[in-house]
Amino acid sequence: MKVLMFGWEFPPHISGGLGTACYGLIQGMNVHKQEVIFVVPKLWGDEEPVADFVNASGVTVDYRERRFKKLWKNLTYLEVNSYLVPYLGPKAFKKFTDYAIHDRTDVDESIFSTNYQFSGKYGKNLMEEVSRYALVGAQIARDRSDFDIIHAHDWLAYPAGIAAKEISGKPLVVHVHATEYDRSGESVNFPVFEIERAGMHAADHVVAVSQLTKNICVRKYGIPPEKVTVLHNAVLDASIITSSYQKKVPEKIVTFLGRITYQKGPEYFVEAAKKVIERDPKVRFVMAGSGDLLNKMVDRVAELRMGTKFHFTGFLKGDDVDHMYAISDVYVMPSVSEPFGIAPLEAVRHNTPVIISKQSGVAEVLNNAIKIDFWDVDAMADAIFGLLHYPSIARMFTELGADELKKLKWEHVAAKLVTVYDKILAQRA
Repeated sequence: MKVLMFGWEFPPHISGGLGTACYGLIQGMNVHKQEVIFVVPKLWGDEEPVADFVNASGVTVDYRERRFKKLWKNLTYLEVNSYLVPYLGPKAFKKFTDYAIHDRTDVDESIFSTNYQFSGKYGKNLMEEVSRYALVGAQIARDRSDFDIIHAHDWLAYPAGIAAKEISGKPLVVHVHATEYDRSGESVNFPVFEIERAGMHAADHVVAVSQLTKNICVRKYGIPPEKVTVLHNAVLDASIITSSYQKKVPEKIVTFLGRITYQKGPEYFVEAAKKVIERDPKVRFVMAGSGDLLNKMVDRVAELRMGTKFHFTGFLKGDDVDHMYAISDVYVMPSVSEPFGIAPLEAVRHNTPVIISKQSGVAEVLNNAIKIDFWDVDAMADAIFGLLHYPSIARMFTELGADELKKLKWEHVAAKLVTVYDKILAQRA
């Protein structure tokens, strides 16, 4: 089977879990001898050759073809007047945006006569890039007609998947890694919601990364439950990492590592930190990441007068992430709405006990972790204090968690996905 797959990023150039999940899934597909044509807006040249990559920036669209003009006319264009913080949903920068639905007849046709160079980032003119990516997706589907099925990852790629389906007539699977309700709560950005809804309804089948996400697809987007299959994320390597990296301070370290946005619940981590420090001042807290709530968190830490015990590292990547896990005594993920959440699995790999919110997809597969409601800062503080002061409990969670990781392999996820593909193709036969 050959799959035409659309994503928005791929390691090592990533801003969050989406690219990592795409990489893991493709690795799993390779185990099962499935061919993947993986399209991204921009290739950087240092991607691991695990798929047949297509650089959308290198594709020339034949704009003279009537079908392409019709596709472009129906696409939504969002003009963004300010760069996005990577991975933020558009709600976070609504004040910088100006929405407009265009019939696109005002576009100079010469823009299609040469390759469009995508930035490959979450920045200025994001929605224009999404629209152009859809047009390129249609062109690729026409040129690479030997594939069997289309697979689009998250809302940025849904229009490309829809366009490829319209041109080729091949079935479409959309993969929901997050929804606008996860990013923005109930105050959703309507244009993005519409793209998500259109993608799910146009798809022949929907894949959700957790039951939590499936429930949102059914309740908020009106997707029939039988049309959605849950495929939990996994880890590339379940082996335990032994690091020689040593922390430079004698105190215990509690870590939040993720985007500092509404979805991740950083404010609850800060409030819990204050309660722990009041009970034991010999604890340090670290917030590693970047996001639109960073300045607000810095201000709140200052208000609570715990600046000497609370540290902000900025965005970490590569070895710095491993080093952070290695020196952490507890990892906390207090997400308000987390479709899955791979970071706790990585923490377990580093022998770090984890505390996760019940409002996360990973809570469905990681049984040996302390689970709390994201808003219950008292329970969060108690859990942190307990893991720091009762080593036997912390050791129990890390040992049992390590055993659980062995079951969470991408090749198992890929096997289930191939079954979904086969079912769709059989229904079309």
